[in-house]
Amino acid sequence: MRVRVDIYLRTDRLALRRFTEADADLLDELHNDPEVMRFLNGGKPTPREEIVGKTLPRFVAEGFYAAFDGATFIGWFHLRGPVEEPELGYRLHRAAWGKGYATEGSLALIDRAFALGARRVYAQTMTVNTGSRRVMEKCGMRFVRTFFEDWPDLIDGSDQGEVEYELLRADWEARS
Repeated sequence: MRVRVDIYLRTDRLALRRFTEADADLLDELHNDPEVMRFLNGGKPTPREEIVGKTLPRFVAEGFYAAFDGATFIGWFHLRGPVEEPELGYRLHRAAWGKGYATEGSLALIDRAFALGARRVYAQTMTVNTGSRRVMEKCGMRFVRTFFEDWPDLIDGSDQGEVEYELLRADWEARS
């Protein structure tokens, strides 16, 4: 029996759909790539029990979307939080880096957020994560602030803090 999977959003190259309980293997592989996780936990492996018991249930319940180029899982995006001010996020396999997928998926979710009534969309990353910062800038987001979190485990670059970028409705409308 085939299971029907509803696509939440399509772009020229991507299909985004909500996560399901059957997606543990997809997350397990992505969240155990040390380079993918470098700016998140210092590249430490994520135990499968954590993925199955905590991460996947949260992804299913909240605004996380599995991203595919054709039949290939390339990572995920999220747009979560209050409708008026959602947070944008993404995590992609290394094979998908540098191909414009992060920008393409992010722009589609930003457009969706404003169509649903957002007044502001924001994203955060480590100051030293220049790749992610560049995606935010390509999406028209502007730097708002640098801030410092009290993380339990320090990782390379955490001494430089986190950054926040935003796109306001007025700026999005002027761009459109």
